[in-house]
Amino acid sequence: MILGKFWSAFRAQLNKIANIFWEADPIAQMQYEHDLAVEQLKEGRKGLEIYRGLVERVARQVATTRAHAQKLEAETKAYLKAGDRDTAAKFALELQKAKRDLAAHEEQLQMHETAYENNLKKIKHASHKLAEVRERIQRYDAELKMSAAEAEVAALAQSFNLDVTTDFGQLEQAVQTRIDRNRGKARVASDLSSEGLREIEAEERMQKALAEDALSQFEVELGLRSPETTRVPDTAKDLGPAVDKQIATEKN
Repeated sequence: MILGKFWSAFRAQLNKIANIFWEADPIAQMQYEHDLAVEQLKEGRKGLEIYRGLVERVARQVATTRAHAQKLEAETKAYLKAGDRDTAAKFALELQKAKRDLAAHEEQLQMHETAYENNLKKIKHASHKLAEVRERIQRYDAELKMSAAEAEVAALAQSFNLDVTTDFGQLEQAVQTRIDRNRGKARVASDLSSEGLREIEAEERMQKALAEDALSQFEVELGLRSPETTRVPDTAKDLGPAVDKQIATEKN
């Protein structure tokens, strides 16, 4: 009883493994079954050809027996017309035997012809069914590949979804973050450059004011302008407190 249980469990595991291989590639399995059926059909056709040879031999025996019976019948009639009854009786007895052989051969031929026609019909039907199976395998193979392609396309479409929970969405988020970081660096650089520019412009205005003041003093020294008419250039008003203080110090 224990051995029986072990054997049952072992067969169950073998069946499980067989099912795994069976379902791994059903199209290949169907093609394998089709090829086996084709081989069996080829063997059946060879057997049918051999059987047809037997039928032809029986048909030849029937034809030979019929010709012999016809010859005996003609000879029996000829001896009867000639009045030789003894010889005619011998041919009549042989004719009787030939007719029995002919009937047996014809019956055998009919039986073999019927068997041959039945087997021929079965093989033709099997060939037709195999053709249908072959078409179904091709259709199933195409449909299986198409369904697999549709599944891949569906998965690919899902992966390109803009949702941040998908891989594509996360990649897009990373790209946007990098773009924002680069724009931030550019803005900081721009702001820093503008601060330095204001200092440079202020220094240029100061230098211009100092130069204008020096020129005015030079004109007073040459007598080209009186001190009363000399005034601080209007540009000095826009230099700021620090620049104004520096200009006043230089005047003193």
